[in-house]
Parts: sequence; structure tokens; C-alpha cells
Amino acid sequence: MRAENLLDFPFSWRGDQLPAEVEELRSSTPVRRVRTIAGDEAWLVSSYDLCKQVLEDSRFSLKDTSAPGVPRQYALTIPPEVVNNMGNITGAGLRKAVLKALNPKSEGLADWMRRYASELVDGLLAEGAPGDLRGGFADPYSAAMHCHILGIPHADAPRLMRSLDIAFMNSACPITGAKLNWDRDIAYMTARLDDPATTGLMSELAVLRDDPEYAHLTDEMLATVGVTMFGAGVISTSGFLTMAIVSLLQHPELRAEVLTHRDRIPAAVDELLRINLSIGDGLPRLALDDVRLGDVEVKAGELVLVLVEGANFDPEEFPDPHRVDLTRENNTAHLSFGGGRHYCPATALGKRHAEIALETLLDRMPEIQLAVPIEQLVWRTGFMKRIPERLPVMW
Repeated sequence: MRAENLLDFPFSWRGDQLPAEVEELRSSTPVRRVRTIAGDEAWLVSSYDLCKQVLEDSRFSLKDTSAPGVPRQYALTIPPEVVNNMGNITGAGLRKAVLKALNPKSEGLADWMRRYASELVDGLLAEGAPGDLRGGFADPYSAAMHCHILGIPHADAPRLMRSLDIAFMNSACPITGAKLNWDRDIAYMTARLDDPATTGLMSELAVLRDDPEYAHLTDEMLATVGVTMFGAGVISTSGFLTMAIVSLLQHPELRAEVLTHRDRIPAAVDELLRINLSIGDGLPRLALDDVRLGDVEVKAGELVLVLVEGANFDPEEFPDPHRVDLTRENNTAHLSFGGGRHYCPATALGKRHAEIALETLLDRMPEIQLAVPIEQLVWRTGFMKRIPERLPVMW
């Protein structure tokens, strides 16, 4: 395809409506050539079956998207070797410790989430409406949960959160502040390894330094686990929760249903995961071989982007996809947690995090609604997540 006919991707930063291009592409050219933010060419995949094929086929690699000279979606804001973070964790022998930390059934974790969510709502109610449900609830709730899991002081969450504004930018060129962010946060997590007050996962990682079986691990490698878990974990859980609240407020019939039937909140979370538009880019994979993808022959070395919202709104997989239906038989088949070898290991934790948050909000603010017309929400641009800068609500 000639360069001038390339579509620019991403299509829209707005998270309150599906970009018009998505359904047109899926029905006409579900594997389409696009121009990325970095100015490179890529294949954008928008149908459920083909997205799932890419995510499950080992010939499409996540790790190799960080290799030098390959086409990129945008400039890296983390060291290239960290892109395949879970693979690195597994290779270092740390997978068991990390999965244990991410288990929502860990003793006391759910009770802690309920207490903290309630404390945040107490603060909003005390200040009075309107309140910012992103800055006053979703962000601090997600950040504090990850501090709790990592075993680092909750008071340090704001400084770590500030890094995320740069770490998850989509930029055509390298960002000077990204390396400063990374070095500062690595230094912080390294210091936590030597801090006797550290608990949680960082304490467990620190103990491994005395185990001969883990002699290959450096402090920087262990600190990287903490930095990436906080960054990726907070931005994903907070981004989804914020957008779940937006979707809930857009669907008053859903709010009414879960207010009446609280046992349906888990099903509601899966439907909100399916319809949420918090993923602001495509899931990148690099073709390692020539692969047939639908009607297209993808060549080795080409970049492929999985459009999650295309898959999640595909009527071939989810009939009447714009309708929120808590009785869908396949309501967990969405691709919002990825798929294949890189299926998100924090899936269960992310769901429980959202369930408890929504339960708390509906208990304490049953009449919650947007304080401004949805058209007035200001959406962040050039970011890996679609999020409103503020989410003003009243109750």
C-alpha cells in the first residue's frame, strides 16, 4: 500500500465512544496497514479471531518489539530489556514470588482494599460534591494497593505516581525525562531492599539475595520488579477502574441492575472490561516469520498491532456488542487482559480490585452521576491509556 494511503493510528484519545474507524476496518479490512506515532508502518488487526491468533501464535513476539532497528509504535520510555517484563521475571526464577504477591486471596488483602476504598470515599463525602473520582479515588486506591503488595510506605505513592505521567507516554521521539524517571525509581526500589521497614514482595525479594540459588540476581534486577509492578499495575488498574466508572455512568440501567443485585458485580466487571476503552494503543508484536493473517501475508520483521477494542466489540464473537449484557455466556472471553503467553498474570487481582471499588462506591454513593456533561470530560492525549484528566461526579 502506498504510504499516502496509510491510516494514522491511534484514531482517538476519547474514551467515551468507540472510534468510528474500528467497525469499518473490522468489516472491510481487518488487517490494515497503518502509520504509528513513531512514523513507522504496522499491520493493525481488528477482528476477534485474528487478534486472538496473533496473541496466541509464538511467531508473533513481544520481546522482539524492543530490538534495535525494528518498526515501533512509539519511542521506548523504559530500557529495551524490560519490555518483556514477565518473561524476564520467569527467566530469573521470580515468577512464583510475583504470582503469590498478585493473588487477591492473600490473607487480609481484600479486607484491606475494602477499608481503604471506604476511607477514600469518606474523604470525598467530607469534602462534598462535586468530587474528582479519578484523583480522589481511582488513582490513590490503585497506588496504595500496589504499595501494600510491594510492602513500601503508602506515603511514597505520590512520588512514584508522578513518574507514570512520563513512563506511559506515547511519543514519536525518546523522552529525556523517561530515563530520569527510571533511574530515580530504580534507586528508590533498591533502597527499599536494604530498608528493614520494608515488608511484602520487596522484603521477599531482598531475602533472596542471601540464597545461593539466586546469586545471579543483582539489586537492579530485583528493583526492576518493584518499579515495573508498581508502574504497570497502577496504570492498568487505575485506568480500567476510572473507565469502568465512566461506562457505569453511561449505562444507568447497569447501575440500577447491580444496585438491586450486588451478586452481579463480578459479571458487571467482565462486561465493563469488555466495553472499556482504556487501552489507548495496540498490543504490539513483531513477526518472526512470514505468517498468513486473514487475507494478508505478514512478513518477518513487520510490526503487528492488536486492536483490543476491535476484538471486544466484534459482533461475530459478542452479539449486539454495544449492549451491556451480564448474562453473556462468553463474558470472560474479552481480550482486555491480552492473551497467549503474555496473558496478564494480575487478571484475578485486577478484577477483585474493581469489584471491591464498585461495591464501595455503590454502597456509599448509590446516586452517583457525572457532575458535567460527558462531552466536557478532558481526555489525556499521547498516552498508553485513555483516561480523563479529571472525573467530576456528584452524588
